[in-house]
Amino acid sequence: MNLLLIGIGLAMDAFAVSVTSGITIHKMRLKHALRIAFFFGIFQALMPFIGWNLGRVASESVKEYDHWIAFVLLAAVGGKMIWEALHDDETDEKRKDPLNVYVLFMLAIATSIDALAVGISFSLLGLQIMLPVVVIGVVTFLMSIAGVYIGDHFGKRARSDIMEIIGGVILIGIGSKILLSHTIFA
Repeated sequence: MNLLLIGIGLAMDAFAVSVTSGITIHKMRLKHALRIAFFFGIFQALMPFIGWNLGRVASESVKEYDHWIAFVLLAAVGGKMIWEALHDDETDEKRKDPLNVYVLFMLAIATSIDALAVGISFSLLGLQIMLPVVVIGVVTFLMSIAGVYIGDHFGKRARSDIMEIIGGVILIGIGSKILLSHTIFA
């Protein structure tokens, strides 16, 4: 259950960008939704794998404080998501053509940086990475397809900033649960 919540939390950025993309695409087709979802799903799956490998290198030297590191990383990423949702006024203006490969590449990287931190956290906690990679990638892919269609159907009425806030709150909650389970409830 936690893994699914992490996948949903991480996918909120991609979902929000997908909604915005769906709003801006004229004559939306399934291939457009699949293209956007593919980019976001792949990057969201690759980043925790990269982070996990980086974390493995440092895991022995920080084992005593790993739960604090996981909490700080998840809280920072969640807090950043919330802050950007509340303060990022230029985001929509920067997105010209959400189907352009270069734009998609940049958006996919930007929305998956938080997954890198989650991968580091998984490594520090001694968790395996393959199942999380698959779950995070599939959840992001599906939520991105849904986001594009929601954006296309509901237009500017969709509040992508609310989705980012929800994602941030989920990540902070999971970080808090990790910290509490290793300190107060240990």
